[in-house]
Amino acid sequence: MDLSGFERISEFEWQAPATGAMRVPVVIFADEALMRAMDEKVREQASRVAMLPGIVRASYAMPDAHWGYGFPIGGVAAFDADEGGVVSAGGVGFDISCGVRCLHTGLKSAELLRQQVRLADALSRAIPAGVGSTGELRLSAAEMDDMLTGGARWAVERGYGDAADLERVEEGGQMKGAMPQQVSVQAKQRQRDEMGTLGSGNHYLEVQRVAEVYDEKIAAAYGVAVDDVVVSIHCGSRGLGHQIGTEFLRQMVVAAPSHGIVLPDRELACAPIESELGRSYLGAMRAAINCALANRQILTHLLRQVFAQVFPQARLPLLYDVSHNTCKVEEHEVDGRQRRLYVHRKGATRAFGPGHPDIPSALRAAGQPVLIGGSMGTSSFILAGTERGMKLAYGSACHGAGRAMSRHEATRRWHGREVTDELAERGILIRSPSFRGVAEEAPGAYKDVSAVVDAADSAGLARKVAKLVPLVCVKG
Repeated sequence: MDLSGFERISEFEWQAPATGAMRVPVVIFADEALMRAMDEKVREQASRVAMLPGIVRASYAMPDAHWGYGFPIGGVAAFDADEGGVVSAGGVGFDISCGVRCLHTGLKSAELLRQQVRLADALSRAIPAGVGSTGELRLSAAEMDDMLTGGARWAVERGYGDAADLERVEEGGQMKGAMPQQVSVQAKQRQRDEMGTLGSGNHYLEVQRVAEVYDEKIAAAYGVAVDDVVVSIHCGSRGLGHQIGTEFLRQMVVAAPSHGIVLPDRELACAPIESELGRSYLGAMRAAINCALANRQILTHLLRQVFAQVFPQARLPLLYDVSHNTCKVEEHEVDGRQRRLYVHRKGATRAFGPGHPDIPSALRAAGQPVLIGGSMGTSSFILAGTERGMKLAYGSACHGAGRAMSRHEATRRWHGREVTDELAERGILIRSPSFRGVAEEAPGAYKDVSAVVDAADSAGLARKVAKLVPLVCVKG
């Protein structure tokens, strides 16, 4: 990216002033090397986001930002309904509420490694993964609506997990305000047999070892120590979320002129929050959030069944579950006053600081756990939200490493079989139904996740707590 036109606010914060039709400036959090390596389209897309009605303070991009659909991946923007603010289907994305949950196992790495192959094979058999993968659950129309209303809470009531899990999921496992009646028949049909599945793309279930702890006090509060084994699950709302995104994008593009909205890019299709279409989208999107929460809860149940076979002594309590790709109503202080804002996080993680009432009581003093996924061959990280981050970008942080190249380019450079073999030589067992999928997600196709996380930590968006390294990965 060409850095001319940016003012360097600090070593890790860059600002491009509002020009032309922009209503607010663009702010990117990154070090200089990440900025120079960043796609020029990140600035272009963030600048167009800054043109949307009712945007407040700035259009933000996190250190993992890269080109996306409408908003950049890693984009954060908040809108005020009282000032004509909008909700954007492109600002939420297609995989609504894609997210990460992390579970303790109570195991140390030596115990795990004695059964590593057996565990990898058992997980591969038990966890449905890949394009069009289906699970054993089939939902009736009534059950579908109950799931879209109840989220993870619905899943727990059906026997998938424990009530204690809900305490460690954003929104207590159930997004309020969901409107299943705003979800189309086609979207529900696509999801009917996809509950409890990983899907494809960058989704995974990964068994990980805690390799390093950076903040002993917060790590203790999170129950994490060096050499612990944890499991992370990364997936979202599957076909239902994609269908909702597709349908509402189309509707918002058509309706924009009637709302007096001039779209700087049709991919930024949006509607006023206080409009019938805006309210319909919010209701459908919240239903998709519940779908994703229920999906990860069912996968957790399948995971626990496998561990019960291989490690009967293991218990897998939930550390935390975070969602990306959402629009949520939150209270934030802006210019000295509290405002009720609709915060879009597209490929970005909520990262509330210590003391926030939305953080579970057991974790509140430490700040919200922020779970940053790496790739199959690189580290993942646990961070904690900070007070400073609440002021910088509405309590938001990066969500992963961020792609450095397209999937097409990745398949041109790598072959899935070779990637799997190379990782096996490093002690990382990959199980996937698709070598093409493995090639698309080759570790080299991503940015240096350590540099991204260091930038987030140094900028003050979130504080580094622990580093995780992969042992087994079931790849979608």
